[in-house]
Amino acid sequence: MIDRRLLKDFDWGFLLMVIILALIGLMTIFSATRPLLEAEQHPFYLKQLNWIILSLVCFSLMLIFDYRWLVRFAHIFYILGVVLLVFVLIAGRKGMGAQRWINLGFLSFQPSEFFKLFFVGALARYLSGLEQGIKLGSKQLLRMLAGFLIFPAILILKQPDLGTMLILIFIFTAMVLTVGIEKKILITVVVIGLIATPVAGKFLWGGLKDYQKNRIIAFIDPQVDPQGIGYHVAQSKVSIGAGGFLGKGYLRGTQGPYRFLPENHTDFIFSIFAEEWGFIGSLVLFTSYLFIIWRGFETAKQSRDIEGTYLALGVTYMFSFYFIVNVGMTLGLMPVVGIPLPLMSYGGTALLSNFLALSIIENVRMRRFASYY
Repeated sequence: MIDRRLLKDFDWGFLLMVIILALIGLMTIFSATRPLLEAEQHPFYLKQLNWIILSLVCFSLMLIFDYRWLVRFAHIFYILGVVLLVFVLIAGRKGMGAQRWINLGFLSFQPSEFFKLFFVGALARYLSGLEQGIKLGSKQLLRMLAGFLIFPAILILKQPDLGTMLILIFIFTAMVLTVGIEKKILITVVVIGLIATPVAGKFLWGGLKDYQKNRIIAFIDPQVDPQGIGYHVAQSKVSIGAGGFLGKGYLRGTQGPYRFLPENHTDFIFSIFAEEWGFIGSLVLFTSYLFIIWRGFETAKQSRDIEGTYLALGVTYMFSFYFIVNVGMTLGLMPVVGIPLPLMSYGGTALLSNFLALSIIENVRMRRFASYY
């Protein structure tokens, strides 16, 4: 049970904002998938509602356990996550050109979504065990690359799931830079990176599926094939632009129901929202996301210990990357890499992992004064 004294430090505004964004996502999913003619609507929104309820329950249950226990057993969760990633490649369910799901019969889930949390926990455990105030040297950096990043990144790329692999790389890089590395190491890494980019790019390009290559080509030159590989981004821009300043109004958008915009309830859900709510609605939405991100960084700063700081930072970095890349995709500012908009895009596993990640921030925040009890 949660100590009643901890509840006075519970951030109700944070939880309320998380729920509001999830409900906005539910409304947008309903609007994006509604049929315009007398046809039966696919129950995407009902499935999402069930996942929201389950996610809220899991969010609450996670608060019972002190986050220090999560750090203590982080290495076990990390190993379990790697085992699941290997299992996916051996016996995972295939769909839409990828092999990312484990089918349990009554439900399917993506282990890579939960692995990101295990990854953050393992990094937090390792970094908190280092001597604080000392910058990372070459041996420590290589040890971290070999022990945490390279193998799971390869497994995830093989699925293929380029978006999740990029998230792992971003979290790792952000955490390393937060701790600090020796200046000569940083310069060496940058130089090697610049030299090795053509070789690494060729290797990564060869491992991508055709549709992923097309997405990158469309990002570099959106007009190369506007009715083919550039269609997603072109229609996304049309949807956002059609919203204007105030938007068309809820349930009055056309890009979703007429199916002009593919993946309108997943990767491009922001485009549907922007069409109906316009620039003003998008500004309010961005403010809501920035509130959560700000709370995450504030929690990291106010944490009672270094473990909580690294946990909150890792989750906040991950959430920020999700948000920035997804919106960038819909605006054509970034290549389409299949990263959903957190809390809003349709997808049970992604939604649950987002709620669990944000519950870690709440967990750290509500216990920031626990040492004084």
